[in-house]
Amino acid sequence: MSAYAERVPNNYRVVQWTTGNVGKSSVQAIAANPALELVGCYAWSPEKAGRDAGELCGIEPLGVAATNDAHALLALKPDCVVYNPMWIDVDELVRILSAGVNVVTTAAFITGHNLGDGRDRILEACRKGGSTIFGSGVSPGFAELLAIVSAVVCNRVDKVTVNEAADTTFYDSPATEKPVGFGQPIDHPELQTMTAQGTAIFGEAVRLVADALGAELDDVCCVAEYAKTTADLDLGSWTIPAGCVAGVYASWRGVVGDKTLVELNVRWRKGQMLEPDWKIDQDGWVIQIDGQPTVTTKVSFLPPPYFQAETIADFMVLGHIMTTMPTINAIPAVVAAAPGIVTYNDLPLTLPRGLVPN
Repeated sequence: MSAYAERVPNNYRVVQWTTGNVGKSSVQAIAANPALELVGCYAWSPEKAGRDAGELCGIEPLGVAATNDAHALLALKPDCVVYNPMWIDVDELVRILSAGVNVVTTAAFITGHNLGDGRDRILEACRKGGSTIFGSGVSPGFAELLAIVSAVVCNRVDKVTVNEAADTTFYDSPATEKPVGFGQPIDHPELQTMTAQGTAIFGEAVRLVADALGAELDDVCCVAEYAKTTADLDLGSWTIPAGCVAGVYASWRGVVGDKTLVELNVRWRKGQMLEPDWKIDQDGWVIQIDGQPTVTTKVSFLPPPYFQAETIADFMVLGHIMTTMPTINAIPAVVAAAPGIVTYNDLPLTLPRGLVPN
């Protein structure tokens, strides 16, 4: 619990950190929730500084001007920062946490084990500031929470598997997809290494599930397979040439002895000229708990009937909402938590409070 949050408030004072795609959905959710109060907004680009946070995020003005003055934002002593950059900046997080401000983040953070000594620095900042950091998202994050919940009805668990499948043809994000291997020649010798590094956050999620089971893993590893496009694939902001990777399958495995205990699989494809032609019947997850009993949970996503979408970008908003809401809904639990890095295994059930429209 932060030095500035030694209470359970009726209203949580929040600073939004960045206003990219996920950050915009975050601001919209904060503004609509009566339990949350937006008191500040960080925007690193000079052209956004001074503009109203609501206007930056496509809603009515909120009376909160964005700024790139981090010191001024921390001086507000918010209960929590909602941290939504694309990638973690350890120096930035250390500054926020050392100031006694809690953090919820979607920036590829679950346990922090991928950060090397950066994780130790974050833990020390939490100790210094009496603050807490929690990371989630829709996948990984919420998907693993569903897997953990699915295992609660078992008296024996032999294996936990989460299978994710998605046609990402219209997901135009080269900054996150190229590091995974998309667009590389299908015979590139470093593909496996690239995919392991680009999807490493799933390794943290493997550790999350294993920790929920009370199991100590002997190894966490990634195995990948690829499919190529047989024709040039125009994705809007970039093109994948024929013969290059347009399908990535990554399997992250947590191993105990000679057996896989936790397996998180993601299969992403682009375009209609894929070889091999991986079939994806429906975007979403299939979660299976092999045990006593064996439990299968299937999850898919559809827009509500009142959702207004005219472009593919409009549909992508649903993904941004699902990415940010697991962290937004966790704010009360994170503010009340003990200092340090916390996961779903440390928090009480995070509740969807303040989401029912008046």
